[in-house]
Amino acid sequence: MQTKTPRRGTIRLTRRGRIALIATGAVAAVTAVAVPLLLPDDSGGPESLTVPEGWRTSQVYGAVDKALGVPAGTTKKALPKAHLKLPGDARGNPEGYLFPATYPINDKSTPESVLSYMVNTAAKKFSGSQVTAGADRNAVNIYQTVTIASMIEAEAGSKADMGKVARVIYNRLEQGMPLQMDSTINYALNRSTLNTRDRDTKINSPYNTYTRMGLPPTPIGNPGEEAMRAATSPTQGDWLYFVTVKPGDTRFTSNFEEHQKHVAEFNKNKSENS
Repeated sequence: MQTKTPRRGTIRLTRRGRIALIATGAVAAVTAVAVPLLLPDDSGGPESLTVPEGWRTSQVYGAVDKALGVPAGTTKKALPKAHLKLPGDARGNPEGYLFPATYPINDKSTPESVLSYMVNTAAKKFSGSQVTAGADRNAVNIYQTVTIASMIEAEAGSKADMGKVARVIYNRLEQGMPLQMDSTINYALNRSTLNTRDRDTKINSPYNTYTRMGLPPTPIGNPGEEAMRAATSPTQGDWLYFVTVKPGDTRFTSNFEEHQKHVAEFNKNKSENS
């Protein structure tokens, strides 16, 4: 099955058309889910912390620090004291389980309480029968489903594309092809960019899905409900490649030659707009 994959230096699977949010400030209309913290309200009413879909743990930590008015790095350092109820596969790493939502906070909130509630919210969202049944249908476990959803969140140019991106991932896994996701390389390099160079695809990292088979070892961000829905119920199709030629125009195909033409159009558009 591996021989069906073109020479690694000639292929770009993703080249997505959306850069992940980096800022930890307020983001409007990114997530509609609101969950209360297990903390008493103060007389002034709670403020809120919004965690958008797809944020990495490092971004969430920074946002919690800022919302609570504590020194940078405090939330990350508080992780061992939070005693988060994570699945065994996570090995103590909350990536993927800091559920995107708008969280009210007050002067009694602590990094530990905020992180715990995010993880507990994710556990509830990810333990439903729909997620469990979807994971079984796709021959993966829940943690792997969350990992796939995190890639869908990072790669899909729109919610409408999420089911197709999910299908590309499953099709490539089933055919023994490397995933070749630029988003996993961006995660390894702690960046967000559309410009993945050939040398980037050769980095020595377990998150390099160009050189390593299968899924990355952990999620690469914190997926929302739409991405989880796509991961459990991918759109039916035979696609193996996709590229966002321009915003709002993502092309999916099972034919590598056709994909190369789409990539060439993407590169042309990029050079004209640079």
